[in-house]
Amino acid sequence: MSGHSKWASIKHKKAIVDQRRGKQFTTLSRHITVAAKAGGGDVEGNPALALAVQKAKDASMPKDNIQRAIDKGTGAGADAEAYEDVLYEGYGPGGVALLIEALTDNRNRTGADVRHLLSKHGGNLGEPGSVAYLFDKTGVAVVSSEQYSEDDLIVAVDAGAQDIEVDDDVFEVLADPADLTAVRAALDGAGIEVQSAEVVWRPKTRVPLDEDTATKLMRLVDALDEHDDVSEVHGNFDVPADVLERIAG
Repeated sequence: MSGHSKWASIKHKKAIVDQRRGKQFTTLSRHITVAAKAGGGDVEGNPALALAVQKAKDASMPKDNIQRAIDKGTGAGADAEAYEDVLYEGYGPGGVALLIEALTDNRNRTGADVRHLLSKHGGNLGEPGSVAYLFDKTGVAVVSSEQYSEDDLIVAVDAGAQDIEVDDDVFEVLADPADLTAVRAALDGAGIEVQSAEVVWRPKTRVPLDEDTATKLMRLVDALDEHDDVSEVHGNFDVPADVLERIAG
């Protein structure tokens, strides 16, 4: 699991995510709207929309909110701002490569804000293509390795999963992004509780960090996460879970 995934998990356990649920729902709604606008409002026929809706359900977003977001994307609801996906590339403390996903209605404003946050926390914004080659876009379903065995996850392989990796107390079931919905459905159908299932930018290699550098990096990641337009932050850093626990306090 990427360091940021561990960090997000730790913050969730500390209930910090609940304090940001308003921002979380806004981001999820934007993703649903963008997916519906690009591929239509039929969840069965639009894999990107299916993933966005499932992620919203996992976050306990009300059904009415989900439907309103779909309606905005298809034009069936009230007029909405024209949001677009933007991917920013840069570096953080320790030379860590960062991919910052944003949903924005003003890319110039968001780009300037991201540049400022990176600079403020010891990083810098790079040119398009400067770090993306260090990552693979991958579907990842996360399952507890304490509750289940690898044999339990064979149903995911049958549904198209490419690999299963173990990290700390979880399995990461890896799949092509287009197959992630089917993989998630297979796990659900087998009664396996899925902690999360999403498309991520998975680093090909990871940079180990000492605690001081990791602390600086986590401050940057938190600052980016708190920006209204930023939806996800991916990095190629490797920080032990116990160090992240200490940083989280």
